[in-house]
Amino acid sequence: MNRVAIVGVGCSRLGSTSRDVSYREMIFEAAVKCYEDAGGIHPQDIDAFVASSEDFMEGISIADEYVPDQLGAVLKPVQSITGDSLQGLASAMMHIQTGQMDLVVASSFSKASNVQHYENVVSYACDPVTVRPLGENPYFIAGLEMQRYLYETGTSEAHCAQVVAENKYNALFNPLAVYGAKTDIEQVLASPQLFSPLKYQDIAHHADGAVVVLLASERKARELAKKPVWIKGIGWATDTPNLDSRQDGWGDAVYARLAARQAYKMAGITSPRHEICFAEIDDTFSYKQLQHLEALNICARGEAGKLLCQGEFSRQGGFPVNMSGGSLGVGYLHEANGLYKLAEVVWQLRGEAGRRQLDGVKTGLAFAWRGIPTATGVAVILSNLE
Repeated sequence: MNRVAIVGVGCSRLGSTSRDVSYREMIFEAAVKCYEDAGGIHPQDIDAFVASSEDFMEGISIADEYVPDQLGAVLKPVQSITGDSLQGLASAMMHIQTGQMDLVVASSFSKASNVQHYENVVSYACDPVTVRPLGENPYFIAGLEMQRYLYETGTSEAHCAQVVAENKYNALFNPLAVYGAKTDIEQVLASPQLFSPLKYQDIAHHADGAVVVLLASERKARELAKKPVWIKGIGWATDTPNLDSRQDGWGDAVYARLAARQAYKMAGITSPRHEICFAEIDDTFSYKQLQHLEALNICARGEAGKLLCQGEFSRQGGFPVNMSGGSLGVGYLHEANGLYKLAEVVWQLRGEAGRRQLDGVKTGLAFAWRGIPTATGVAVILSNLE
């Protein structure tokens, strides 16, 4: 099967609001940076484009129709993926593996500040018979799931608060991060409780921005990139979105477990914690980072909180997690979450992560979850090794 590499990455500036630019301008900024990062390639040389977006978030039907101009994709094949951008990455990768294409772009963006009532948009994804009629903010689902996870694993609210404190602190070293801060466990625990036991600071807050990534076949990658980053494995899975019939209840992220199993098998990884150097993992809610670490087989069930306290997931630890600040520190980029996490892994593997750079990293993991109320996750293994 044709090997695929990342040869270009571009990210626009991020912000809690972006009144001065349209989403098209954000995508254009990210695309220009991506093409320059790939050696100044012209978009006419790119074979196809994959755009990940959600029509409900944009308020426009078939939103991908408005994507080609700013990517330089006019009169080129453009595929729309209504899902997390790492699902779009999987599609772009498969385009190349057919042998018919050498260069494919994956792109996504968030303009969440345009959405007045985000909870109403999310409610449309909830079951129209059993959930939507309740008229509740759909984040109550996260509160219920967090309660169950804490109960089943013995993880504490203080462990979740430490995730917030560490990720926001890590974000202080990331010039793109929107919500970097120096806070402590007590301050997080004292923040208003919104969806018991989920507190205000346990939730990643929205951010605007765009990410564009250029994928290449092995032949093209060797022509364009001095430091290609290879996609070693990728996996995705969806558990049922119906809250009353999830496979293993509410305490385990089954979708993450299944996605990781597929990615590890493809990459030939048998001991993730020892063969992977670091990870950028979904932390849309603080407990999710711990739940995902366990589901991804980085540690045993119920161990993530304890290892966090021991410093295992810190910069000096054995398995650094979310050195970017995660979504809690960077901001929640909706469908662009996955590509941003992938970009952070690429920058680390190329030694271009600035003040958040880790020493001697060779293999990284990016994992994205599509968010409430879905049970969809994507895992990608990346490496700078041949």
